[in-house]
Amino acid sequence: MNTDLLLLENPNEYADKLSAYLDDYSIELNDDKILQCLQHLKLVLEANRKMNLTRILNIDDALVLHILDSLLLHLPLAASPEGSFIDIGTGAGYPGIPLAISSGRPAVLLDSVGKKVSAVNSFISDLHLDNVSAVHDRVEHYALLKPEQFTSVVARALAPIPVLLEYASPLVLLGGFLIITKGRPSQDEVDSGDTASRICGFDLIDRMSFDLPKALGHREIFVYEKIGPSSIKLPRSIGTAKSNPLA
Repeated sequence: MNTDLLLLENPNEYADKLSAYLDDYSIELNDDKILQCLQHLKLVLEANRKMNLTRILNIDDALVLHILDSLLLHLPLAASPEGSFIDIGTGAGYPGIPLAISSGRPAVLLDSVGKKVSAVNSFISDLHLDNVSAVHDRVEHYALLKPEQFTSVVARALAPIPVLLEYASPLVLLGGFLIITKGRPSQDEVDSGDTASRICGFDLIDRMSFDLPKALGHREIFVYEKIGPSSIKLPRSIGTAKSNPLA
């Protein structure tokens, strides 16, 4: 039997499991929002039959590696200034859709792959998330269209820390946050992030460490606050942040 059909047949079982996981990490979500997160996962698994959105097909693993992993960013997002956030490199809508559900904030979910964006917009419609939209664009170009339009930028395993700082700087308002989740970044990456943060006008204000349930991995969450303008003109041209990083 397909895993998404199992989800349909046992929603309460999976809702209870997800609720227990969230309790362990002090993340409060009501029953309706938990069911919305599960509905999103079901939609992802259904769409995955036709296109490659995820390699995680086991529901128990997906509860952790998709939903919980996304919602680990809920508390730092809740601590950020009120307003809309942008998820850069959203893929199948993670972490953006769970965070939009948990926070109730307006959100833009950005990705450079058009098929994924079309799928995510269909998920958004099915979930009735009225203040959320998925956009097909490169982050450097989108920053030219929407400069300093967001109070938070979130990113999950998209690129090295210096690249993410460069991507976020022209998008986020002064006082806004960049919230990054990583696995086990090297000390060199963290140190490069410190250098890039100064160039891009950010200050590292928090770093949290979590071990995921079921020995499914480790997470480091970095929270940067935009404290001033970047010392160089951003965004640079498309691809430059990755090919010629600031640090």
